[in-house]
Amino acid sequence: MSTSVGSHASHTGGTTRALLESFSWETTALGARQDWSPAFAAIVDTLIASPVPQVLMWGDDPVMIYNDGYVAIAGARHPAAFGGLVRTIWPEIWDWNRSVMEVGFAGGVQSFLNQEMTLLRNGVPEALFLDLFYTPIRDETGRYRAVLCTVIENTERVLAERAVHRANERFRAAVDAVHATIWTNSADGRMIGEQPGWQRLTGQSEAECRDFGWADAVHADDATGTIEAWNAAVATRSVFQHEHRIRRADGSWGWFSVRAVPTFDEAGTLREWVGVHTDITAERLHEERLVEHAEMLERQVRHRERAEDQLRQMNETLETRIVTAVDERRKAELALAQSQKLETVGKLTGGVAHDFNNLLQVVSGNLQLLAKDIVGNERAEQRVQNALAGVARGSKLAAQLLAFGRRQALEPKVVNVTRFVRGMDDMLRRAIGEGIEIETVVGGGLWNTFIDPTQIENALLNLAINGRDAMEGQGRLTIELGNASLDDEYARTHAEVTPGQYVMLAVSDTGSGMTPEIIGKVFEPFFSTKAEGKGSGLGLSMVYGFVKQSGGHVKIYSEVGHGTTIKLYLPRAAQAEDIEVSVEAGPIAGGTETVLVVEDDDAVRATVVEMLGDLGYRVLKAVDAQSALNVVESGIPIDMLFTDVVMPGTLKSPELARKARERLPNIAVLFTSGYTENSIVHGGRLDAGVQLLSKPYTREALARKFRHVLGNQAQANRARNQQSPSLVPADPEGVRTPSGTPAPTRPAPTNATILLVEDDGLIRMNTSDMLKDLGHVVVEAGRAEDALTAMQTVPFDVLVTDVNLPGMSGPELARQALALKPGVGVVFATGDRHVDGFDTAGAAHLALLPKPYGMDELDAAIRSVLHPAPSSESASRAADRMLES
Repeated sequence: MSTSVGSHASHTGGTTRALLESFSWETTALGARQDWSPAFAAIVDTLIASPVPQVLMWGDDPVMIYNDGYVAIAGARHPAAFGGLVRTIWPEIWDWNRSVMEVGFAGGVQSFLNQEMTLLRNGVPEALFLDLFYTPIRDETGRYRAVLCTVIENTERVLAERAVHRANERFRAAVDAVHATIWTNSADGRMIGEQPGWQRLTGQSEAECRDFGWADAVHADDATGTIEAWNAAVATRSVFQHEHRIRRADGSWGWFSVRAVPTFDEAGTLREWVGVHTDITAERLHEERLVEHAEMLERQVRHRERAEDQLRQMNETLETRIVTAVDERRKAELALAQSQKLETVGKLTGGVAHDFNNLLQVVSGNLQLLAKDIVGNERAEQRVQNALAGVARGSKLAAQLLAFGRRQALEPKVVNVTRFVRGMDDMLRRAIGEGIEIETVVGGGLWNTFIDPTQIENALLNLAINGRDAMEGQGRLTIELGNASLDDEYARTHAEVTPGQYVMLAVSDTGSGMTPEIIGKVFEPFFSTKAEGKGSGLGLSMVYGFVKQSGGHVKIYSEVGHGTTIKLYLPRAAQAEDIEVSVEAGPIAGGTETVLVVEDDDAVRATVVEMLGDLGYRVLKAVDAQSALNVVESGIPIDMLFTDVVMPGTLKSPELARKARERLPNIAVLFTSGYTENSIVHGGRLDAGVQLLSKPYTREALARKFRHVLGNQAQANRARNQQSPSLVPADPEGVRTPSGTPAPTRPAPTNATILLVEDDGLIRMNTSDMLKDLGHVVVEAGRAEDALTAMQTVPFDVLVTDVNLPGMSGPELARQALALKPGVGVVFATGDRHVDGFDTAGAAHLALLPKPYGMDELDAAIRSVLHPAPSSESASRAADRMLES
């Protein structure tokens, strides 16, 4: 039985939500519902609304609360199971659940795939196969008091897989039962690729039996007749039947009856031959002995005829399966070859990108330094700008290569493609010219997609420009958007396709079209049908690599003289769209901290050292990771480690960062690279907690990244110090600051509900403790996406958010919070001194909290947005203007 999520009610939890509201919870250990903590109530509400089957088991004698998706799991035990005790509802698996609860109450996260369980959910024992994911849940005191179980039933799939395995075993046994050997030949009669059955029979290697080498295993007296009969069958495309002697792997000769059947594709073209060699040595020996015995010979002939009839009958029933198996094997081999090709290209482009971006960094850095020296010389300034534009083009070329090799670090967001495409209308019209008519067709109820906005913009622009060139500047370009579902059958016939729901973006032109030969090469890097100098040949390969790396699919349709359509299938996202924030460039600032620069390239190292010195930093330098570790161990105070990712020597940069933090716990770490390999980027995304500045970078990007990383590290250091009692002198007379000086008296607590969003676990825990000490109720989130979910279920008074978060940024989150609850207080916690897109100094209910901060600064920021001071009308309207911008 397979559970279909949401088959009993809508995703809002209609059935179980009614039970939740009508159940007498005061009769359980949970107590009356109105007495539940906000955090626990939010967890229950989120569980009820989830479309995925989930059950919450709470308390020492756990009480069950589940959602509509779990109803099918409960079977006839629903609705009595809702609010019941786990041990009485599921007595047959109580030992399992009790063990799970013990691990969960210790904070353990558990998962079990295809776990077999026998349940009595409908009164009779049922063997089920389940994916089980257990997550421990804390109560308001911080203790683990509950375990959340996510259940995916795989019973139907597991049973189907077992049935397929049994069928395949029967097929192999049937072939062995007739003492037969299966092989395949190409359309013209050549053995290509691995032939395990033939190689076991004859002892020939793959190289020896390739092409027409199989004839070497045929007895010399039979070889001529066999080859003539085979060529005749190939010429007439008819079934081949013959008998000849074959040299076995042990050197002995045996008589074999061979039958080969041609297979054809949809167009009627002969694709290959599927043949069977049946050992008839025993029959031949009998025939030789019975030459003088007619009766025995007649019986032998009849036996042979029966064997041949059995073989024909088996062929009639197995030919289709044999052809299908061979066809699937060929497709798998093609997919493997393509995958190996991409892996090779990826490694090549990665190495090229690393060295190329290092060169660009040297050129870019020196040009930016030179620009300061030639201020006022317009002619020289223009030449520097032209050179910097060339650097930008070179950086784009490296990025395109990485895109094809699926090696770029993507920054995906939830995107509404309709709004996105319409926002590009002016750009597309300027790019393709007035002679081409653009038509946009949008399907109703279009889903959101999870994609990198910058990369999909580049992809759409590339497709439009290719269409323009194919139409020679005159024609119609059609952009079509719609929802699409790719099923299992489609996935089986297309490599690297996962069945599921997608957003389809198609670009069609009325141009010259392409032949099948060109279509087969069009996504290869540097392949172009344009005249020399008119294109790099990287546009479509970049589109292909980017879509594939994003989990999507690309399909191309083209007919010579009738145009081309390229369809991009982008993975569907169920979340709300990430709202883009208009970025206003604020002033950049340097610093006086001590920085250790680790870079093996002399020119790059010299350039970045000069740039950092120009920004006011004290700079130390090292040529490799081991030299840098020696500097760290020398005892020199260091505030930041700024290291290239790809370094020579046995000590790698991630290990250097770990050892540096062991010796200097307060040090900040920032990586830089023109290509990150797999050391700090996995699955196309940066590892959690890792900060990266990609080469080539500008002076402004360098300055901003340094202030952000140093500010976050300072706050984390302060949080760590506040958790250490030895750092705060005891004061029996009153509260004191970490330095021991008396703390100012604070006003009475305001008792607000604070939504705290911070990806650094230590900073989040410390800030949460300070807010609770100030009398506030705190709801925590490590990502903006989690905070958005909490906003829908938990009322809050103030949003306190870090500016730089993984995925959606803090300013983007603030925009959505203000749209959802106008006038809510927003506090930005940042290591910088401004927030792009927000004027925190000119708007009520907005505040900037520089890192590092303590309880006094935090309390003042909270109070300033809860009770803003009287201000001018223009200041009070500032937040509204930001929402409108």
